[in-house]
Amino acid sequence: MLYAAGSMKDIYISDLSGFEENRPFDSHFLVIQKQQRTTKTNKPYLNLILADRTGDVEARVWDMNDPRIAKDFERGDTVKIRGAVTRFDERVQIKVDQLRKAQDGEVPKSDLLKATQFDIAVLWSQLEQTVDGMANPDLKRLLSALLDDAAIGKAYREAPAARMLHHAWLGGLLEHVVSLLKLADRVAAHYPILDRDLLLTGVILHDIGKIRELTWDTGFDYSVEGVLLGHIQMGVDLVEKTIASLPGFPERLRAMVVHLILSHHGKLEFGSPKLPMTAEALALSFVDDFDAKMMAVEQEFDKCEREGRPGDEMTGKVWSLDNRQMLNTKKWLG
Repeated sequence: MLYAAGSMKDIYISDLSGFEENRPFDSHFLVIQKQQRTTKTNKPYLNLILADRTGDVEARVWDMNDPRIAKDFERGDTVKIRGAVTRFDERVQIKVDQLRKAQDGEVPKSDLLKATQFDIAVLWSQLEQTVDGMANPDLKRLLSALLDDAAIGKAYREAPAARMLHHAWLGGLLEHVVSLLKLADRVAAHYPILDRDLLLTGVILHDIGKIRELTWDTGFDYSVEGVLLGHIQMGVDLVEKTIASLPGFPERLRAMVVHLILSHHGKLEFGSPKLPMTAEALALSFVDDFDAKMMAVEQEFDKCEREGRPGDEMTGKVWSLDNRQMLNTKKWLG
């Protein structure tokens, strides 16, 4: 029964695409969005985005006055639902018939939060090898001081890279950074004007403020300080304080490192306090944007598969790509 506590999650969002229409099921999910809306005929309903480690799905509560629908849950809570699969525009949705807020510890966190599919230990080792291979002793000192800090290192390995967009999963920040290190290393080899160690340092530190901007205990969200300050300011603050603790750190090098963080969004309208004004800052902004966009495309292709639309060659409109559709070239070419 739905209201019997202590059950474990055994049905995931990735399973739902194979369910028949209106097949009932029970399962736990994380609430990542809760909004009251109205239909075209002005009938109110509750629109939810539910998530687990395999993805997210839209769910709807059509009768908000039903006593079997709890009122005491919010975004970030874990809930157990009884519902059925429906489809709208060939997309899987859930019609929620019963819902209650889950008790603490009722379902493992690892079942609910999406996580990187890569081995964290391997990713971390690749990051450390990059730092070890640098020739600049001051940049190595800075990076080692940060990454060897137990609290910072733990958060860096766990943090998502975003709340909802690219690499929005546990370990997403580390996965994103290691991907960028591989790209940046190739770019630095191709363009001799680039200072390789400085560019790679920018890759490792550009989003370090996200370990404090974001929270990931019960879902992915912003901390209060993150809302007020943002990850760029928080990252600069963390790096500046660390540099201040390192005797003899060159002032010009400090300015270069801080500029990389301040300008990595590339444009003022994208949230950068400064435009990239060094070759390394320009390269960092490009590879960062490129990796984020390619991951957005990959996620949309995966979404077609997850929603039971593996034959679709065109995605839906992708908000992070200016609301354009994307063609899956490999499927189009057969």
